[in-house]
Amino acid sequence: MIRFLTSGESHGRCLAAIIDGMPYGLKISEKDINLELSRRRKGYGRGERAASIENDIAEIVSGVRQGRTIASPITILIKNRDWQNWSEVMCLEKMKFDKRFIMPSARPGHADLAGYLKYDSEEIRDILERASARETAARVAVGSVCKKFLSEFGIRITSYVKEIGGIKARNVNIDIDKIISASEQSPVRCLDSAAEKNMIKMIEKAQADGNTLGGRFVVVVSGAPVGLGSHAQWDNKLDARLSLALMSIQSVKAVAIGAGFNASELSGSKFHDEIYYKKGIGYLRKTNNAGGIEGGISNGETIICDCIVKPIPSLKKPLTTVDLKTKKSVKAEAVRSDVCVVPAAGVVGESAVAVEIAKAFTEKFSGDTIREIKRNFSAYRAYLAKR
Repeated sequence: MIRFLTSGESHGRCLAAIIDGMPYGLKISEKDINLELSRRRKGYGRGERAASIENDIAEIVSGVRQGRTIASPITILIKNRDWQNWSEVMCLEKMKFDKRFIMPSARPGHADLAGYLKYDSEEIRDILERASARETAARVAVGSVCKKFLSEFGIRITSYVKEIGGIKARNVNIDIDKIISASEQSPVRCLDSAAEKNMIKMIEKAQADGNTLGGRFVVVVSGAPVGLGSHAQWDNKLDARLSLALMSIQSVKAVAIGAGFNASELSGSKFHDEIYYKKGIGYLRKTNNAGGIEGGISNGETIICDCIVKPIPSLKKPLTTVDLKTKKSVKAEAVRSDVCVVPAAGVVGESAVAVEIAKAFTEKFSGDTIREIKRNFSAYRAYLAKR
C-alpha cells in the first residue's frame, strides 16, 4: 500500500517527504518532480515569496537507483532557499533572538490561536510554521511520483479554475488534452478567456486594497478504470478518501464530487446518470453528474472533484484580534503573503488526488513491481471486455 509522510516548517531548513510502498521499476527522475513543483508556484496572485524564494528544487536521496524505483522508501528533500535569513529564529537549540520575530497576536482564520491553546505553546510561531501552506510543496513532490506511476496505466490528472472572487467561468465539457493545454496557458488556469480577464482585474483590485481572494478549482482524472474503492466500508469509499485528501489542503473549505454542489437543486430524474451499453465500448453514461464515482466505487467515467478555497487569512490590512499578553483588541500582524492561491491550490489538489487514486489502484491491482501490476491490470481489462 502506498503511504507517505511530510515534515518541515515554512521557514525551516527544508521540507521532506517519505513515500512508502511504491512498486519496483517505476521510471522517475528529479526532473519529473521539479516540473510539478514549478507549476505549484505559478498563478496570477501569488506573492513575492513564490516568485523569488520558492523556486523549489527537489532532491531524491533514497529509494531510486539508475532512474527507477527499487521498492524501498523514497525520500525527497526540498531545501528552503530563505533558510539563511531564518536560521536564528528556527534554530534547533534554545537561544535568544530578535523579539520582532515573535508574533504577539493570532491571525483570524489561521491555525494560530487554536494551536497555541491546544499545545500550551510559548509562541504562535511554533504553530504557524507547520500550519503554513508551504507544506504543500512536499505533497506536490509526493503527488508527482504518484502521477508518474498512474501514467504507466493511461491515467492522467489535471485541474482548472472555475471561480475567483465571485467571477465564475462558463461550464466546460472538453477532453483532458484541451483542458491541460488551455489551463497551462492561462495565468489563472481558467478555461474561459472572458472570465480570466475579469479574474485578473479582481485580483489586482484585491492587491491594491490589501485584501485576499478565494475561489474554486476542479481536478479531473481521465482513464481511471471501473472498480477503484469499495462500497463495503465507509473508509474505503473512493469519494470519501478523495474528499479527505482535498480537505486537508490548507484553505480548502468544501469538496464535491461531480455535480455535488448542485445536487440539492435537481430532482433524481435530472441528477442521476442513465446507463447505456455499446458494443465494443461496454457500459457508458451520456452524463456525468456522479463525477465518475457511484457507491464509493469508480464507474469508469471521468472523475471530477470540485473544491472551494477560502481567501487566505494573511492580510496586508489585517483584521481585529487580541494581544495574547494584554488581552486587548489589536490588529493582527501583517505578513508577506499571496493575494490569491486558487490556481496553485488546483495543482496541489492534483497531487492529493493522484496519491489517493494511486493507493486505490495498487490495492486493486496489487503487485511488487510495475510489470506485475501491468499484468494484473491487463487481465482485468480483458475480463471487463467480456462483461
